[in-house]
Amino acid sequence: MESIVHRTVEINGIKMHVAEKGEGPVVLFLHGFPELWYSWRHQILALSSLGYRAVAPDLRGYGDTEAPPSITSYTIFHLVGDVVALIDSLGVDKVFLVGHDWGAYIGWLLCMFRPDRIKAYVCLSVPFGTYIARDPKVRPSEAFHAEFGDDFYINRFQEPGKMEAEMDEVGIHYVLKNLLTTRQTGAPILPKGEYGTGFNPNTPDTLPSWLSEEELAYFVTIFQKTGMTGGLNYYRALDLNWELLAPWTGVGISNVPVKYITGEVDMVYTSPGVKEYVHGDFKKDVPNLEEVVVQEGVGHFNNQEAAEDVNNHIYDFIKKY
Repeated sequence: MESIVHRTVEINGIKMHVAEKGEGPVVLFLHGFPELWYSWRHQILALSSLGYRAVAPDLRGYGDTEAPPSITSYTIFHLVGDVVALIDSLGVDKVFLVGHDWGAYIGWLLCMFRPDRIKAYVCLSVPFGTYIARDPKVRPSEAFHAEFGDDFYINRFQEPGKMEAEMDEVGIHYVLKNLLTTRQTGAPILPKGEYGTGFNPNTPDTLPSWLSEEELAYFVTIFQKTGMTGGLNYYRALDLNWELLAPWTGVGISNVPVKYITGEVDMVYTSPGVKEYVHGDFKKDVPNLEEVVVQEGVGHFNNQEAAEDVNNHIYDFIKKY
C-alpha cells in the first residue's frame, strides 16, 4: 500500500482526501457505508497494474475528507457535485466509474445528470431502482416504515445522534466487524435500543479469510477519529433527495454502458423485491445494462470479499471502451 499516493484536493467547497496509483485512463472508485477509500485497496492495485490510473476518494463526511455538520449538506446534489468537481481536478473529460453501496447510488445519479463524464459504469450491490425509482406520492421514510416497520435500519438511522450513541456503547471495532462480516439476508432490521447484535446476530469470533485484523484495524482507527455521523447523514437526507429529484421522476439511465455485480447473499440483493427487479425491470430503467453478475456465496462487501473476481469483471468490461 506504500505505493499508493495520497493527496488533498479542494473541490465543491470542501477538502477531499484522494488515494491513487497508476497512469492511463482514469478508473474512479466510489465507496459506500461504512467504508473508505481503503475499501478499494485491491482494485487500486489490480487496475493500476493493468494500465489504468486508479483513483479512490474518501467521500464527503468520511475519513480524511471534510464532514460538514448540517444534514442538508449531504444531498445527492452535493455528493454528485463533489464527484464532478473531482473529475475536473483530475484533468480528464471522462472516467470509468465503479461504485459500491452509497457509491453506487451516487454513481447512478452521476450517470443520470452527467453522462458526458462517464465512459462506462460498473455498479456493485445497489441497482438503479433502490432509493432512486421515485414514487411521487410517498416519501422514502414513509415507504420504508410501511414495508419494513420502525426497526428497518434506515428508519433507525434518522434521529441525529441516537444511532451514534448506540454504536459508541458497543464500540466502533464491534460495529465495523459486525457490519463487514454479516451474512444476514433480507431487509436489515435493527431492533430499538442498544445497537446490540446490529446487522449480524451471528458475528464470528474470528474474521473471514478475506479480512485481516490489520485491515479491520485500519477502518477502526479512522472511524474512531471521525465518528459515524458523516455516513449516517447520507441516510438522513433521503427524504430531502426525494423532494429534489422530482424533476427526474421516471427518468432512467440511457447513455452509459453498465455492468452490475452483486453477491448472492448481499443484504440488498436479497431484500424484498430487489432480486425480482434486478432480473426484470432493471433493464427497462437501464437499457444499456450489458450484464448482471451474481457471485455465488458472496455477501454485501463483494469488492473486498471477492476482490479478484470483481477486479476481473471490471477489467473485462472497461477494456472494451
